[in-house]
Order: sequence, then structure tokens, then C-alpha cells
Amino acid sequence: MAVSQASGPGGLNTARTRAAVRATARLSAEMLLILLLTGVALWILGRMWSVVWPLTVALLITTLTWPPARWLRKHGWKPALAASAVTVGFLLLAGGILVGIAVPVAAQSDELTDGVVDGIQQLRDWAAGPPLNIGDDQITSAIDTAVAKLQSSIGSVVTATVTGVGSVVNAVVTIVLALFLMFFFLKDGPGFLPWLSRQLPGRLATDVPEVAGRSWATLGAFVRSQAFVGMLDAVFIGLGLWIVGVPLVLPLAVLTFVTAFVPIVGALFAGLVAVLIALVFKGLTAALVVLGIIVLVQQLEGNVFQPMVQSRGLGLHAAVVLLAVTLGGSLAGIVGSLLAVPVAAVLAVGWRYVREQLGDGPA
Repeated sequence: MAVSQASGPGGLNTARTRAAVRATARLSAEMLLILLLTGVALWILGRMWSVVWPLTVALLITTLTWPPARWLRKHGWKPALAASAVTVGFLLLAGGILVGIAVPVAAQSDELTDGVVDGIQQLRDWAAGPPLNIGDDQITSAIDTAVAKLQSSIGSVVTATVTGVGSVVNAVVTIVLALFLMFFFLKDGPGFLPWLSRQLPGRLATDVPEVAGRSWATLGAFVRSQAFVGMLDAVFIGLGLWIVGVPLVLPLAVLTFVTAFVPIVGALFAGLVAVLIALVFKGLTAALVVLGIIVLVQQLEGNVFQPMVQSRGLGLHAAVVLLAVTLGGSLAGIVGSLLAVPVAAVLAVGWRYVREQLGDGPA
């Protein structure tokens, strides 16, 4: 006859209860250890950010420039020559984009200045009429008050200016370093995984290069999908500007495409510029129409195009893409929004690989 195990109050099995409590405590301790190690890793990452950020930018740019470099290598070009040609071509393309934006704007700078002055005068005339009935004396008083506040906070303005100059210098250093890293990635990239495999012991020599290769493919899918979404934005917004009759359509479309790689702020900046130019050259009604077009396209991009394209290219559900962007933006601002989706995709790659190794095969 089997001997029944002792039961505690309420008929609970004492041995099983203790085992469940121990398992829960052990799991909780392991989770706390994982969170602690994650926090330490993030702290180290923050301390090394001046190196990590240019490295990240270089990797993202390399995913765009690697296909032409690979094509040149397949057609007999030496790695260094192919990398040099692609790097120079990338710089010429980036410079051409800047010139394509700057030259038309400079050519119409006088009209733009006159339009801004006229626009300000129109706003003053509108404010002076009903229902606001704001007179010139009130406007002048408001301007004087703003100037007084500006003079009283001149120290803060100087500090902010110095900080802004420092940010610009850091951005230039980051871009230059990223370009140099991109050149070396294009030149020596194919040999990285074999080299990494030789440096690692045992099972890691197989697992780490495999995950790294899959992560590289995932980053390429992210950048290509972002470029595709930016192209959709540029085409639709540019078409809307052309229909309304706003000048500088091509520079504004190019600006929309370029800023699409900077989530949230990039779209806001490009939209603000387009609305301002519409207001200056075509009036308030055209500016409101342009604003409506931009809002519509941005809503379609954020809620339809981007989640669909990125979810297919990255193997992530559209809801995961939206949540990742929201979380990244809340944690690290613009940089967090930019890196949230590729980081989530790389984590998903690692998770799927672990499942494959623990299971019977690919999920």
C-alpha cells in the first residue's frame, strides 16, 4: 500500500508546495540576476557610447553600400579598390543630395525672405481683426517683453549655444568616424565571421558567427525597408506639393526621404519646412492643404506602410514594431526610436536561434 504524503492546512500537499516555492524562488533569483547583468551591460554601453554610436551608424550605412561593393568584388575588383569606389560614390551621392536641396533654396532665397516678411505682416493683420482684435501696441508690447526675457536669460542662451556647437562637432566626428569604419567594413567585412569563429572556443565558434550572420541580414532588411518607406513618403508628399503648386518640390521631396531615417523628429522637421514654404509662397489656405496632406501620409506611413514592410522584412509582428518604436523613444529619444526596431529584430534573431537549438529544428 502506498503511503500518502502529509497534507497541510486546506488539503495542500506539503512536499509539492515546498518544491513549488523553491522553484519559484530559484526562478525569481535567476530573473533578478539577468536583470542585474542587463543593467550592468547597459551601463557599460552608455560609458562606451562615443564608440558604439559611430560603429552602429557605420553598420547601418554599410548595409546600404555593401550590395554595390559585393557586385564590384564579384567582377574582379580588389577589395580595397571596391571599398574605395563605393565610399567615394556614397560621398558624392550624399553631397549631391545636399546640393540638390541647397541650390534651389539659395536661388529663391530673396523670394523666400520677402514671402516670410509678407507672411508675418499677414499674420499681424489677421490678429488685428476679429475675433482677436490685437492691436499694434499689444504686439509691440509682446515683442518688447520677449526681448526683455531674452536679455535676462542671455546666460542660458549662451550655454545652449555652446552645447549646440558641441553637439554639431560631435555629430561631425561621428560621421567622419562612421565613414572610415564603413570603408573597413566594405574592405574586410567578408573575413570577419571566419576570424570571429577562430577566436571563440567550443560551441561558441559556431553559434556566435551564425547569430551574427543572421543579425547582419536582419539589419540589411531594416535599412532597406526604411529606405522604401522614405521613398513612399517622398513620392506621395512631393506629388501633393506639386498638385498644390508649392515651389521647391524636388528639394522638399529629397528632404522628406533623407529625414525618414530619423523617426518622429525627421518627419516633423520635413513637414514643418514644407508647410512654411507653402505659407510663404501660396498663402494660408495652401499651407493648410499641405499640412493635411503631410498628416495623412504620415499616418499612413506610421500605421500602415512602415509596420507592414518592416514586419515582413524583419520577421516581427506589426504590433511589435510599433511598441518597440514607442519604448525606444521613451527611453532614449530620437536615438532610441532609430535603434529600437533593429535592436528588437536582432533580439528576435537570437531568440529564434536559441529555440532552434533547444528544439528539434527551425521554428
